[in-house]
Amino acid sequence: MDIVKVEKICRPLRIVVGIILLALGFYTRNDWFLLGLIPLIVGIAGWRPFCKFTGKCSFKE
Repeated sequence: MDIVKVEKICRPLRIVVGIILLALGFYTRNDWFLLGLIPLIVGIAGWRPFCKFTGKCSFKE
């Protein structure tokens, strides 16, 4: 598995999932959907949790 290819898919996916969860939270007025901030911030910041916890890839671009 090529981690660079996975990361190219995962980062935009985390951002989209975060936005969708936040939108659902505002629409349904359910505070639990505010947890969508986590994937949104992680996606925007570019932090790679998979790499951090497994050590399977380097942080060099």
